[in-house]
Amino acid sequence: MFSLVKSTFYREEETKKSLCEFIMQAKQLSMGEQCMLFEREFAAWQGRKHCVSFNSGSSANLGLIRALCNLGILCSGNTVGFAAITWATNVMPLIQNGLVTSPIDINTATLNVSPTTVLEALERTNMQAIFLTNALGMSDDIASIKAICDERGILLLEDNCESLGSEYNGVKLGNFGMASTFSFFVGHHLSTIEGGAVCTDDDALDEALRMVRSHGWDRHLAPSAQQRLRADHNVDDFNAKYTFYDSAYNIRPTEIQGFLGRNQLAYLDEMTKKRAENFVALTPIYDNPQFERMQPQMSTHSSFAFPLLCKTEKIKDEYIQKSTAANIEIRPIISSYMPHQPFYKKYVPAVEHELPGAYAVHKKGFYFGNNPEVTPEDIAMLLETFK
Repeated sequence: MFSLVKSTFYREEETKKSLCEFIMQAKQLSMGEQCMLFEREFAAWQGRKHCVSFNSGSSANLGLIRALCNLGILCSGNTVGFAAITWATNVMPLIQNGLVTSPIDINTATLNVSPTTVLEALERTNMQAIFLTNALGMSDDIASIKAICDERGILLLEDNCESLGSEYNGVKLGNFGMASTFSFFVGHHLSTIEGGAVCTDDDALDEALRMVRSHGWDRHLAPSAQQRLRADHNVDDFNAKYTFYDSAYNIRPTEIQGFLGRNQLAYLDEMTKKRAENFVALTPIYDNPQFERMQPQMSTHSSFAFPLLCKTEKIKDEYIQKSTAANIEIRPIISSYMPHQPFYKKYVPAVEHELPGAYAVHKKGFYFGNNPEVTPEDIAMLLETFK
């Protein structure tokens, strides 16, 4: 069976042994020193000032949107554009926080929102923010999208849960928007079993994220920030640890996730290199005239999976059967066409404009896995099946 993920961790046996030793010796397993150290190390690796870790990538999305609302950067009724091909929990926090959602079409050659589709969307809808999804380790011309947002005063955010390590023109994805979210789910680039993070260079947002992650209290803020909040709200020392300053959740990680994040971060450059090499080795599949050719624009391509967009639905059905016969696990491309998802139709009025790129991916696309443990034998089998 060729599955999407071969193991829970990279170098799994030694990682599990290290984890067992850590658990046996640890005095604390709730969020503590390991999480703090991982945040510092991940922020340095990503090249951003702050990293705030969460118990999942979905929680990172939820915490980011709530924190922006708490700060007044986003307000109920604001319109936020999002990629029509994305994961459900990129969109759900927008709806849950009273924001108006507007799907943006994608370029089928990159599976991502492009400058052209952004401009088309802005002709129809006035947006206060755009929450991009960098899909499957790729982006379109994200630098031009950032320029459009800067020129028009639109807040740019990135869901980078599937593109950890990818770079556009030498800049890591996740470093174009005011903030970016990451997932460390077991099937993603870096596994802490469950886990996630938000990265930003904004000090006020970093502070708001640390409160929204943990009940709305100030326990995990710098002493100067604690003193400011307590003075502003006339809170004495006796009540300080049990004062809640804003709308929040409990979506904290554990020390186990912090430890695993630090362990796997040591291998992240190696894993990124192997994912990129695998994708290059598999690109002859796009010579098959039954598939559209993907055109990643990445200077570093940390490929999450290998996507295939068939010329017709009939061809897709044939390859689904062929993959099943060859014991190759395949999936729809992310959550496919978001406006058709039941939750979206329940809470959002019908989308009146067409999204032909996203709909084509929904009807004719699928992917199979790519990970650092793919072998030359796996590559040969996949080329035989799809080329």
